[in-house]
Amino acid sequence: MSINPARQPGTNGTHAKLGAVDGPAQRRPQMLLERNGLLLEAAARDLLIGVGEDPDRDGLVDTPARVRKSLAALTEGYRLDPRDVVGNALFAVEYDDMVLVRDIELYSLCEHHLLPFFGKAHVAYMPRGRVVGLSKLPRLVDVFARRLQVQERLTREIAECIQDILDPVGVGVVIEASHLCMMMRGVEKQMSTTRTSTLLGKLRDDDRSRAEFLALTSERR
Repeated sequence: MSINPARQPGTNGTHAKLGAVDGPAQRRPQMLLERNGLLLEAAARDLLIGVGEDPDRDGLVDTPARVRKSLAALTEGYRLDPRDVVGNALFAVEYDDMVLVRDIELYSLCEHHLLPFFGKAHVAYMPRGRVVGLSKLPRLVDVFARRLQVQERLTREIAECIQDILDPVGVGVVIEASHLCMMMRGVEKQMSTTRTSTLLGKLRDDDRSRAEFLALTSERR
């Protein structure tokens, strides 16, 4: 049984909003969340037993509930609609100069091991008649980071979402992250980082614009 029944395919890389239904069916999302919360608590209890622990001992008796609350926060992106996050924070402009927000902190869960990966995203776009409020770019990063992810897909989903909502001349997203699935287990390389990028439109096709974006995201401060 899936723990995220709300993830319905949408258009252009986004997903349908949880609870976008009419009439008595509006109660379904809350019922699903409550049911899934019980599933998460039962799974956490089984996990404790599986590693050889006693889930009824002091210190662990409330752990299943804590895991439920933690996972609800870490996967809230499944229950967020990017267009709702942006809302009406769109403003008309007459320029197409690059807008860049650097060093957006992000935290996500690797879908292969359910271990965290974390780092920074650099997000840029070249407007085509409108811009979005600056605070909305980090919020859009969180919409997709707060899901089970791989870094490559996360990078592209953020870029395609901005392209879909703003229709800019170009979009660029770079993510630099450290993965605990590489640091704590497996190859155990604590100093390694992973860098991924997605370029769309003019930031992909125009050499000068691409070079400007990559230079701005690569320079150290």
